[in-house]
Amino acid sequence: MINKLVLKKINHLNTAFEIAKRMSFQKSKSNTSFIVKLSIAATSISIAAIILTLSIVNGFQEQISQKVYQFWGTIRINAINGYVLNESPKLVNALQQLPGIKNIDAYATQTGVIAFEKEMEGVVVKGVQLKQPIPFIRKGSKHNALHIEKSNETILSEEIADKIGASIGSVVRINFLQDGRAREKKLIVKGIYHSGIEEYDTQFIYIDLNVLQFINAGSTEISGYSIHLNENSDASYLIKKIQALCPPNTVATSIEEDYPQIFDWIGVQTVNRNVAVTIMLIIAVVNLLTCLFILILERVHMIGTLSAMGANEQFIRSVFLYQVSFINWMGIAIGSVIGIGLSLLQYYTGCIQLDETAYFMKTLPIKMIPSQIILVIIGTAVVSYLSFLIPAIWINRISPAKTIKFD
Repeated sequence: MINKLVLKKINHLNTAFEIAKRMSFQKSKSNTSFIVKLSIAATSISIAAIILTLSIVNGFQEQISQKVYQFWGTIRINAINGYVLNESPKLVNALQQLPGIKNIDAYATQTGVIAFEKEMEGVVVKGVQLKQPIPFIRKGSKHNALHIEKSNETILSEEIADKIGASIGSVVRINFLQDGRAREKKLIVKGIYHSGIEEYDTQFIYIDLNVLQFINAGSTEISGYSIHLNENSDASYLIKKIQALCPPNTVATSIEEDYPQIFDWIGVQTVNRNVAVTIMLIIAVVNLLTCLFILILERVHMIGTLSAMGANEQFIRSVFLYQVSFINWMGIAIGSVIGIGLSLLQYYTGCIQLDETAYFMKTLPIKMIPSQIILVIIGTAVVSYLSFLIPAIWINRISPAKTIKFD
């Protein structure tokens, strides 16, 4: 019986994959495995650093902007040219018909002096409507917000309360200068807030808007309206619509225009983030290129041997392309796990603390945006594969005869 010779068609892609896998992960006299692992580690660190940078900057921008929005609203209506703005239920009703507006709150501000026992402190008194939620509550409620329910109640900042020695239940005296004489009002401290923004915490206290108006001869005058928007509402579009409904000598402005110093600082963080991410991405690409050139130099004899055996340039490039894929995707996967894991750890534990006087918050904030992480993964992969074009061109110039003769 004659045995038949069975010829099997070789799958070039599978062969290239096996060669790349053996080169990358099997122990040998060469340093290929170590170089691959080192490159994977470097890629992982770059990806983890990019994800952490994005999460931290997102957290900073959201936390700080939300604090300002909670205190003043997203849009404010104020009088200009010395015009006096009075409460207008008709205007409020018209504004509430606009889609995207969550609520509208009238407010008034006036300077005064708060006193408790022998201590005194200059403050800005902010009159708000009864039942209006007061944000950043530190004491006086189990929730994040508190309401002024009676005209004899006030809410102080933690800094002002500490300066004058007042606490929950203390009866404080607030003195206003009206028509050249001082007018005093006794109020009970119902709650204490702390926003973390020094400009607010060292100045503002809350009282009932009606009390402030009564002190000013019972007028209906207000300083303006704070307008809070629903999430994802178009503030620029709504400002135009609101302005069209406003009475003469009043203007609707975004809070970014009223407090440019804070939002300019937030904008600088975006620039810093982009620079940091770009540098880390460049480092990752340079690391991959360096690794590939070293691997190619180390495998010059193998490239020459494969060429002499009839392997074409596409097959040889496929071998190193698989190596790029091993380094690329393993580095991305490990880096993503590390970056997301550290972000979640900080988000849930708050283990990293900050100087609140410098950063407006005590805990390093974290906000992960899934679309950003996906973009980082895809972008890194695309850039890495594109960077392979440089060493691929050099592979084509390697002469099989010279490499074999060299050995």
